[in-house]
Amino acid sequence: MNTEALLSLIIPFAGTSFGSALVFFMKKGFGTEIQRAMTGFASGVMVAASVWSLLIPAIEQSESLGTLSFVPAAVGFWAGVLFLLALDKVTPHLHQNSSVPEGAKSSLKNTTMLLLAVTLHNIPEGMAVGVVTAAYITGSAEITSAEMLALSLGIAIQNIPEGAIISMSLCSAGTKKSRAFLGGVLSGAVEPVGAAVTLLAAGVITSFLPYLLSFAAGAMLYVVVEELIPEMSEGKHSNIGALSFAFGFTLMMALDVALG
Repeated sequence: MNTEALLSLIIPFAGTSFGSALVFFMKKGFGTEIQRAMTGFASGVMVAASVWSLLIPAIEQSESLGTLSFVPAAVGFWAGVLFLLALDKVTPHLHQNSSVPEGAKSSLKNTTMLLLAVTLHNIPEGMAVGVVTAAYITGSAEITSAEMLALSLGIAIQNIPEGAIISMSLCSAGTKKSRAFLGGVLSGAVEPVGAAVTLLAAGVITSFLPYLLSFAAGAMLYVVVEELIPEMSEGKHSNIGALSFAFGFTLMMALDVALG
C-alpha cells in the first residue's frame, strides 16, 4: 500500500480525534443552533460523497452493461440501506437529544448507547473510504489519488464537529474529560477498521467494486435520512441546518470535482 492510500485511511480518524480533543479547551457544550449547523454540515458532506465519490463511479464502472449500467449501483445501494437498517434494529443506541433508546433492549448506560449510535454512523463512512481506496489501488474504477484523498478529507472535516459533539456530550453527562476524549476517539476508531476490512474485501473481488461503492453510498444515505436530518430539524424551526447542509454538500462536491 502506498503512502497516499495509507493517508486516506488515517485522515478521517484524525478528524474525529482532533474534534474530540476540543473537550479539553471548551467549558460547556454546544448550543442547539450550533449542533444543528454541525449536523446539517455532516449531512451535506455525506450526501455529496455518496453521489460524486460512490454512486457515479459505480455507474461509470458498469458502462459495459449499456442501458442496465444502473443495476449494480441500485442493487448495491439497497444492500447498503438494508444492512444499516439491520444494524439499527439489533444494536442498542441512543441518538443525540433523545431519552428513548433504539434497537435491541439493553441495560447499557446512556453514554454507552450514545457512543454506539455514533459508531453506527461511522461504519458506512469507513466503508466508503475503504472501497474508494481499493478502487484507486486496483485502478478498476478510474479513481484518482486526488479523488480518493478528497473523500477522506471531506469526511475528516465533518468528523471534527462530530468528535467534538460526542466528547462534549459525554463530559456534560458527568464523564471526566480524559475519558470523554477517549470515548470520542473510540467512536471514530471503527472508520479505519471498517475501511481496512472493506479494502481487503474489495481488493480480492474487484469485479464487485460497483456493488461495494454503491453499498457504502446506501449505508451513508440511510444514516443521513434516519438520523442526521431528523436531529437537525427537531425542536423550534430554524433554517441553520438546511443552510449548513447546502454548505457541506457544496464543499464536498467542490473537493471531489476540483481535485478529481
